[in-house]
Amino acid sequence: MNVLEALWVPEELSARVPAEERGSGRDDVRLMVSRGTEVSHHAFRDLPGQLRAGDVLVVNTSATLPAAVSGRVGGEAVVVHFSTRGDDGRWAVELRRPDGSGTTLPRPGGPPGAVVRLPGGERLVLEEPLAPGADRLWWASGPADVRGLLYRYGRPIRYGYTARDQPLEAYQTVFALPSPDGAGSAEMPSAARPFTARLVAELVSRGVQFAPITLHTGVASAEAHEPPYPERFEVPVTTAWLVNAARAGGGRIVAVGTTAVRALESATGPDRVVRAASGWTGLVITPGRGVRAVDGLLTGLHEPEASHLLMLEAIAGREALCRSYTEALRRLYLWHEFGDTHLILPDESPHSLHC
Repeated sequence: MNVLEALWVPEELSARVPAEERGSGRDDVRLMVSRGTEVSHHAFRDLPGQLRAGDVLVVNTSATLPAAVSGRVGGEAVVVHFSTRGDDGRWAVELRRPDGSGTTLPRPGGPPGAVVRLPGGERLVLEEPLAPGADRLWWASGPADVRGLLYRYGRPIRYGYTARDQPLEAYQTVFALPSPDGAGSAEMPSAARPFTARLVAELVSRGVQFAPITLHTGVASAEAHEPPYPERFEVPVTTAWLVNAARAGGGRIVAVGTTAVRALESATGPDRVVRAASGWTGLVITPGRGVRAVDGLLTGLHEPEASHLLMLEAIAGREALCRSYTEALRRLYLWHEFGDTHLILPDESPHSLHC
């Protein structure tokens, strides 16, 4: 159980529409900055003033797929969330129930051999759970061209806390690049969503550097207390070199999103040296494991039951995380992918706070 399980996030603090529909642009969200237990509040456009020359922002370049497709199992209407493509060509998928308003509700997976009828006459066959004892994500075989199916009939995955469907562009970040093999993320690496080209240019002009990684995210679950499943990632040679050089020169390594942390830490050895790496990572970062390459994190606000908070605790510390989330609730910050942001920086003035 993580440190924030006792906190409760009111429904009205869910960001229901993108920031550009609530304000003047993507970067019109708030930025909470925590340095240990010291918390300050800013606009996201103030980010350059919180960083310094020599710092490195590690960003995920994975593009978001229109990964939700309507289908039927027998006489039952379902929504298929295409999560992750396996090396054998199968896909890990999640089935959910439409609730009549465009959102979806949890549905157990399976049974083995169940056929999901998809648009265009395509069929998907559920074969086995992704992990023993799990029934949410299943390996399934079916269409030879899943990417084509998604772009013809799919839409971005969304959950009940959002007001309505949004175009795919609303779920792409400024760093998203098409993958040569057609892979992508089932859900947006959302910590980078508030960045604009103008803000990136300002950061670069101030001496902040950007280091790309790729991690194709699978589906999340607002209902399940689950650790993240294995995901495909790549840390290029140039990123490994830049991060190592920056750290040697006193720069801080700030990951943009938990996906960037997972990828970079998967490529970092016990000697704290980052090396180029690619493949699958099942790394789960906890306070006990700690972090080796990352000094800070820019992220959204996570539900109290989310396993991601163990990663945040590993970076920020228990007391600091408790203080910042208490502040976020008190100041009515907005949660989820269209919500406000949280920058965790190294604690330069240690002090204690009990929660």
